[in-house]
Amino acid sequence: MSNGKISINVHHVTRIEGHGNIVLNANNGKIEKLEWQVPEAPRFFEAMVRGRNYEDIQTIVSRICGICSITHSLASTKAVENAMGIRVSEQADKVRILMHYSEQLQSHVLHVGYLAVPDFFGAPSVVPLVGVAPGPVKTIIGLHRLANEWSDLIAGRTTHPVTLKPGGLTKFPTEKELRNLQERLKKALPDLKAVAEVVLSVAGNIPKFNRPTEYVSLKQTNPPTYTFYHGEITSTDYDGTVAINDWKTVANEYVSDQSTAKWTKWHRKSYAVGALARFNNNAQHLSPTAKAVAKMFGLEKGNCNPYMNTVAQLVECVHVVETSIEMIDELLTKGIKPETVKTGPKAGKASGCVEAPRGILFHEYEFDRKGHCVGADICIPTNQNHASIQEDFEALVPQILDEPEDKIRLKLEMLVRSYDPCVSCSTHMLDVKFVR
Repeated sequence: MSNGKISINVHHVTRIEGHGNIVLNANNGKIEKLEWQVPEAPRFFEAMVRGRNYEDIQTIVSRICGICSITHSLASTKAVENAMGIRVSEQADKVRILMHYSEQLQSHVLHVGYLAVPDFFGAPSVVPLVGVAPGPVKTIIGLHRLANEWSDLIAGRTTHPVTLKPGGLTKFPTEKELRNLQERLKKALPDLKAVAEVVLSVAGNIPKFNRPTEYVSLKQTNPPTYTFYHGEITSTDYDGTVAINDWKTVANEYVSDQSTAKWTKWHRKSYAVGALARFNNNAQHLSPTAKAVAKMFGLEKGNCNPYMNTVAQLVECVHVVETSIEMIDELLTKGIKPETVKTGPKAGKASGCVEAPRGILFHEYEFDRKGHCVGADICIPTNQNHASIQEDFEALVPQILDEPEDKIRLKLEMLVRSYDPCVSCSTHMLDVKFVR
């Protein structure tokens, strides 16, 4: 243990989406204050949608996040459909999943390539890596471009989808467009494996840390699959599943005095969501190549090292690409058929749930008989991870207090970044102060 005084104040952690502070005060090996602080401002989306028509909801709430806009649109659309008893065709369902997969790749590549991996190389950002490893950086940029153009094709544009509507989609890709996308996805698989090899070469710099953690995600049993879109809620601490409309019995939101965002807990003081949570609950259903990539890193079910969430994201990139290739085959075999969807307003209340790149996402809405929203409740993944980050801090810091301050700070920053938090939709500079 260090016999000196340590005072670390990381004001706005960099390479995450939004505001987050790290505070550590220790004296003679005794921790006096250790906090993950969330000073984000309220954004009032739940109030904003009140009085709006049910057909407008997905367009408004997509603006909650520029990275996860498709996910918010899908969750809200599913909630509307559940509230009003609207059915969706098998074709529309598959195309929506393709749309969702585009965002999983888009977001994961951004986090793995630009935000997290620079830490493994000892670089302050991705920019210095351009000179050190230009090939892998170009590959990452190419994969990010593919994800953006995939979203353009299915969602109508790169962010904030315009093709989603209650009951289906306003536009379907043509069979020619799907074939072209499929060819690009086939070419992307070797690129993803090459990126995995590069990350593996510096994986020794991933901190070794484990904390017994509850992991919460969706689980689909009919048919069993590594799900991002369908299913019910499950946990590594729970053998069964919970219906989506009962999500509040899982999240159990509460207020923390160190955060302007609500925190959550289920069977323990905290739980974690995201790629590692999905992996721990569903790894047996990964695609073959994704399983091989997980094996490369020694990533197995039951892993409780939060730093490995980045590796789990890389595994998921491979899975969504490989699975999408097969899904396009299924769509082409049946042929793309035009659809006309007619819906009407109806009173009702229900929830919708999908897996955002950062974890399980809940949207709940209530509508009057004219189809106007009279109530809304949204629980985003990062809110569900805040308490877990705090508990990780409390378990990690006693193990590293005898290390130099800069290494302590870096490990804490890396820990936050490993969760890929989307605290708000802005970026900030880093101001770190040490006081002895």
